[in-house]
Amino acid sequence: MAKWTAFPYDNAAYVYDAATLKKNWARLHAGDAEPLPKDDKVLAAWALFHAGEFQKAAEAGLKAGGDGITVANKAQSIYANYLEKSEKTKLALFMEVAERAEAQTAEEPKNANAHYFMAYALGRYSQGISVAKALAQGLGSKVKGALETAIKLAPKHADAHIALGAFHAEVIDKVGSLLGRTQGASKDAGLAMYKTAMKLNPTSAIAMVEYANGLVMLEGDKKMKEAEKLYADAAACEPMDAMERLDVEMAKAELED
Repeated sequence: MAKWTAFPYDNAAYVYDAATLKKNWARLHAGDAEPLPKDDKVLAAWALFHAGEFQKAAEAGLKAGGDGITVANKAQSIYANYLEKSEKTKLALFMEVAERAEAQTAEEPKNANAHYFMAYALGRYSQGISVAKALAQGLGSKVKGALETAIKLAPKHADAHIALGAFHAEVIDKVGSLLGRTQGASKDAGLAMYKTAMKLNPTSAIAMVEYANGLVMLEGDKKMKEAEKLYADAAACEPMDAMERLDVEMAKAELED
């Protein structure tokens, strides 16, 4: 594994030991609904993830196996999305996660995050190669199906609701409502997904950012003011880990644009 770019901010506030991680688990995992692991090695891998040690978290998760695969998939996905500079490497990292998560779904069909991270990685990969090209390759139905399965298995999975909202918004934005319908995409379904995510995880910066992006894609400039308010609210969030810090920084960048 080539050396990954380091987390670029001070992570002192995001370092958790086993006890403090358990205490803050519900808040830290309000987005992905991941159950508290029973295996200490998996818990240690999650502590590395929250501290922004994404490469170490991925390696520790893979070494631990079992539920550790989910840590590895999340660490690699978040790293690829926010910190990897090379587009080629980013796409390769996403495809690796998608394949690993797909294998995980075969072994553990009831593991919501196996389905979710397959969809997340394929969704980000699709954005990288162009949504239209991804749809032509049949990736759209794969992403949609995996997210719907994740939500069925974990109805309170806020991140899966966000991602499914983004699926509807991206497809309609890139290919239009008529062609979007052939992919099972609809404006109303997209907006409903975002709203559910916001109810499930109201303090999530990424939920606010994605909802803002979706509003503009689905409703156009008339929702720009509402989107800007969501970006501002996201930028004002107090991050509890490295990933949330990256989300907040992204919201700040959106406000500056």
